[in-house]
Amino acid sequence: MDPNRRSLLLMSMVSRKKAFFSVCSHLSPEGIPARAVEMYSSAAAALLLRPDTHWTQGAEIMQSRESRPFSCQRGQLTLRGHIFGSEESGKHAVILSHGFLANEKTVHAYARALAESGFVCITFDFSGGGLGSRSDGRSENMTLLTEKEDLLAVIRSVRSSLKPSGISLLGCSQGGFVSALAAKELGKDEIRSLVLFYPALCIPDDARRGHMMIYRFDPQHIPDILGRIPMKLGGDYARTVISMDPFEEIRGYKGPVLLFHGTADNIVDVAYSRRARTVYPDCTYHEIPGAGHGFTGEHDREAIRLLLNFLQPFLEKG
Repeated sequence: MDPNRRSLLLMSMVSRKKAFFSVCSHLSPEGIPARAVEMYSSAAAALLLRPDTHWTQGAEIMQSRESRPFSCQRGQLTLRGHIFGSEESGKHAVILSHGFLANEKTVHAYARALAESGFVCITFDFSGGGLGSRSDGRSENMTLLTEKEDLLAVIRSVRSSLKPSGISLLGCSQGGFVSALAAKELGKDEIRSLVLFYPALCIPDDARRGHMMIYRFDPQHIPDILGRIPMKLGGDYARTVISMDPFEEIRGYKGPVLLFHGTADNIVDVAYSRRARTVYPDCTYHEIPGAGHGFTGEHDREAIRLLLNFLQPFLEKG
């Protein structure tokens, strides 16, 4: 790929991601008129999904060359995404999971970087899991546990169709929590390594507080619908985690873990990752000074460098 083209695409993607997380981090219904919340939420969605010039003129052309469509089933639901890199059997596969309100496009930069290093990478949209999702399913039915089932279905499909030498998981924010749950369930024999970017281990605590991102509710009387803007969210999203201890839920995975968190994260406090590192017996922890929730610029470049160094041995040993 032309290096200038690749740099242009990466700048476009990270600027959009930075703006999206910036808007989301300031969404709070407390003291703000409902119309204002709606406007800010719509702005967040537009920033994530808008077809900017670099994206439409460069990324879609490059995506058609660098990736192929991926799909698999979870029951009656079809999960859709993309495969990056060579699909020849025997390669190490990395399955990447996006965060809350987001979609697979937010992890494409990581997938491309890994594919260029020799990995086969799979990105996908969770069922009802974010704005612009192409997978089946309704957002009000999405929970942390349905997303874990989505990821397990993707793992089964990748194992049977691509026949990789091994599988690693990479997850961002809520996708990091989901990846940690799946890794713990399957163990290191099936999941060779785990990469977590600012995992949203705060979700159970947020449910107990009755404040999950922009969604506010009484945790003693959880409604059937937590809110409709920017995405309709069902009460089960909170009910399924309100009694959960996130650290006990992820404890037990014994494979190598790479954990990133920014010190300026105002969505998931860095204290959650500082504690999570003590749960894993083989954890490499990198705190990124000044980084927020969703790395951009130099923070992203540093994370990608460390990511490639961490995963490189798996190209050789599977």
